Amino acid sequence: MKIKLIDQLLISSILGVLLFTGCDTENNAPYVKSKDGLNKITLSLNEKGELFYQVTRRDSILISDSPLGLDCDDQNFTSGLSIAEISPTEERRETYDLKVGHYKNIDHVFNSRSITFKNNAGASMIIDLVAGEEGVAFRYRFPDNNAQQRIIKEEMTGFHIEQDAKGWLQPYNSAGQYTPAYEDFYLPVGSGDSIQDARNPSVGWCMPALFHVNDKKNWILIAETGNDGTFPGCHLQADATDGLYKVAFAKEDERYTIPLEENENAYPTSNLPWVMPWRAIIMGDQAGDILLSTLITDLAPASKIEDTSWIEPGKASWSWWSHPDDHSPAIYKAFTDLADAFGFEYTLFDAGWEKANQEDGIIDHAIAKGIKPMVWGYSSSYFDPESRKKRFKELADMGIKAVKIDFWCSDRQEVMAALQSVFEDAANEKLMINLHGSTMPRGWHRTWPNFMTAESVLGTESYFYEPRFPEKAAEQNTVLPFTRNVAGPTDYTPFALTMRQYPRVNTAVHELATAMIYTSGIIHFADSKEVFDALPIVVKKLFKDMPATWDKTECIVAEPGDAIILSRQEGAHSYIVGINGDHKAMPLKLDLTKYGKGFSKFSIITEGEDPLMEFKTETYPIATDWSYTLAPKGGFIIQFVE
Repeated sequence: MKIKLIDQLLISSILGVLLFTGCDTENNAPYVKSKDGLNKITLSLNEKGELFYQVTRRDSILISDSPLGLDCDDQNFTSGLSIAEISPTEERRETYDLKVGHYKNIDHVFNSRSITFKNNAGASMIIDLVAGEEGVAFRYRFPDNNAQQRIIKEEMTGFHIEQDAKGWLQPYNSAGQYTPAYEDFYLPVGSGDSIQDARNPSVGWCMPALFHVNDKKNWILIAETGNDGTFPGCHLQADATDGLYKVAFAKEDERYTIPLEENENAYPTSNLPWVMPWRAIIMGDQAGDILLSTLITDLAPASKIEDTSWIEPGKASWSWWSHPDDHSPAIYKAFTDLADAFGFEYTLFDAGWEKANQEDGIIDHAIAKGIKPMVWGYSSSYFDPESRKKRFKELADMGIKAVKIDFWCSDRQEVMAALQSVFEDAANEKLMINLHGSTMPRGWHRTWPNFMTAESVLGTESYFYEPRFPEKAAEQNTVLPFTRNVAGPTDYTPFALTMRQYPRVNTAVHELATAMIYTSGIIHFADSKEVFDALPIVVKKLFKDMPATWDKTECIVAEPGDAIILSRQEGAHSYIVGINGDHKAMPLKLDLTKYGKGFSKFSIITEGEDPLMEFKTETYPIATDWSYTLAPKGGFIIQFVE
């Protein structure tokens, strides 16, 4: 009779504890626990010397025994392992500021330790462990200092999720002209479910991956961070039999838009020593704990830009969504004037901008208006190091402040390395970066604060291309803050009221609220000048006042797939913003005095007579028992006022 995987892992765990001779005291046991005692990650070996780990919160298992190990071209670290050394537990403190996020100032404490393993050949592999109040993480490290090159053929890392767990996962699309670019729906799945209803053929699941575990007592988000270009971007294998989600590398054929040789493999390759990315497990009792976590940036390298005073978050006008085929100087200038009228700091000149600039000086027009110009570019123009540096210098000399680089469509290691160089070379010219058609951010907005935002999301352009988008958009808008936006700033291109090929069914307020639900260092608003000019005065004022980053955020309602309500503060501005992801009305009651301290009234923007296109604005005294009903697929925005 076959032994089930869960039974095998349980046996492995028990044997592993017995095999850790000399590890019976807390000081030399192979685990690390957060300072508050809640979160813990523990390693174990079975009788074959195979390595496993387990993650617990309050001693409840959130990730049961799951495999670790690396199979390399010259060494095997998947079996025959033994412990050579366990370092003392050390406290590390991560204190830093973010240009873009739910908070500006971060201060988190972690416990960390390193476990050194030897294989049968005597070669070393280190696993670094960290545990903090928001979760745990681990990474592999080869300490050999001999400049030898090593290739990893397979990573054994898995995440074993209990059978009854529910999750929100995005399919990882196979290589194509526009894929992979993390532009699929997050699907509601059960642990171990196969991929169904993906937008494109898919070869796995994306990270971050969200699960509701421990009999729905806890939430976890599985993510990757700290990728410095010496490793491909990773996803999860499609086959998750018995709920074991295993790490998969970028595929060899992810090269449609990047000049890579066809015969190159896509295995991780590096000289030694080699430090690999963190595999992070964010944990919380509520979904809101996941949304507010900064674990991904906590584990990323510190900022490599000494003077960041030139990096300024803001808002941008953008003509493509309303005029995708109009690349004339007139339309670009009109949107520069729109930015000026609404107090936006930036305007984005999309494809075709160079010809328009040659014809009628659209860059000079923006600069004369005090609006910072941003321009679009194709990824292949920024892949070669010398061409990239030359191009960035040319753009900076023109007075351009940021570059939107599109169509990367690959997670291969060469692309991950190129992105690090993009951030660095752009910073040397004091240019900010917006990635489109790209991989998921991995903590890079801490390391390179000039990285302001990225697409990597099924955003509002999908009203042009995806027939299922209108029906699913509201639901997705209440899932993405707990998944995609946790990974990093999100260029969702919000607002977008004009009807497109696939007509919108979310209310106008819902669409407006997404600009304040997602975080993006530069918010690119999508719609026409006519729509903006026709807005009520209160909504126009909101556009002028609305921050692009926040000092403080609280989750009031956090129900992925159903609803999200946030309290947001920046400087003297204080808001509550909410959206309904369901087709049913949602009643709610809030104590506004808790969030509006120092204010006497609040102005609220809700649905107008035509919910799809119109707004209603009213002002009331702050109440302790404010009641409201969120419209189906609707939203609201409260701004506290004197």
